[in-house]
Parts: sequence; C-alpha cells; structure tokens
Amino acid sequence: MLGAGLALALCALQLCPAALGGSHPQLLVERSGSRRLSKVGGFAWENCGDGKDPVVLQSLSVAPDPISIPGSLRVSAAVKSSKTMASPLKAVLVVEKALGDLWIQLPCIDQMGSCTYNDVCAILDNLIPPGTPCPEPLLTYGIPCHCPFKAGSYSLPASDFILPDVELPSWMTNGNYRVRAVVSNGGDELACVKLAFSLQSQ
Repeated sequence: MLGAGLALALCALQLCPAALGGSHPQLLVERSGSRRLSKVGGFAWENCGDGKDPVVLQSLSVAPDPISIPGSLRVSAAVKSSKTMASPLKAVLVVEKALGDLWIQLPCIDQMGSCTYNDVCAILDNLIPPGTPCPEPLLTYGIPCHCPFKAGSYSLPASDFILPDVELPSWMTNGNYRVRAVVSNGGDELACVKLAFSLQSQ
C-alpha cells in the first residue's frame, strides 16, 4: 500500500488526484509554457474515511519543510490495512488551489490535476516492470510495489530520496493546494487521504 501511495503522491505533484461533492468552479488553464518547481512547503495530511476505510495511513512525515527542488527529501510512513488490495484499484484525485477565500478545483490535463486513474496497479507495473525487484528502500523494508497488497501493517522508517528538477505546467502557479485521494475497488472505498501543501516555482 505504501508503494501505491508513493505512486499517487507522484501523480498528484507530478514528481509522476470530483469526489468532494457539490459543484466547484473550474479554473481556465493555459497548456503552453512551463515553470520549474523550486520549493514545496506547508505539508500536512489526514485520513478522510471517517474511520470506516479498511486502509488507514497511520503516520507520514516529510522533511525538510520547505522541500527544495532539486534536493533531498526524508520520508517516513506507516500504513495499516485490514483488507487485501487487489486489481483493479481505482484512484480519484481532486486537486484544488486557493484563490483568496475560495478553493478552485483544477481540471485534469495531461494526467495532472483532478484526475481519475482507473488502474493504479497498471501504473505501478509500468513504473516497475513485474519480475524486477522493488526499488530501495521498499525492498529493504519488505514493502510491496505491485498488486495485490496483502492485509497487514507496512512501515517505512525515515528514508532519504533525491528529487530531480521538476517542470510544472504554467497553470500550476505559486500558491496553496489541497488534494483528496480516494482509492476503491469495485465501488467499495478502501482508503481516503487529504494532503495540503504550497508550491513555489520560478
């Protein structure tokens, strides 16, 4: 499950999420041009499944704050699952940007923004071909990177990652963002996590 969570985080930030209910104004965007992401800060998270989801994020720590890009990132996390997560796993991500006192939902463009990923398992298979070892540090700590994810507890101790330069589309401007990610199988919700962060690009 941590492997799937890392993949979703990459998709959300494009370092690789409507579902909130109600109507949200759509932000008009320009497809041309890009910006270089330089800092990510103000990171916060919470579960949003009302304690009923079988998969729960128990802890998540990201340092430093802000994160400089390119640069190094230290992550620790723990997930508990009472149910095996098998293919197909559907992920619905809603990405919103603060505009004054309003939160504006960003559309899905080129697999970035408020997108639906109908098969997270296939995304993982594309990132890490089946039959090849899971990348470090997942391999060292016995964290799977392919479906199915068996029920149980998974823990990633503080581990360092190197972040390369990241190009963002021009419509992902500086500001505060929040993401809601819901993972389901066959219409049954398995996990729900909310993330908040700020972006600074140049």
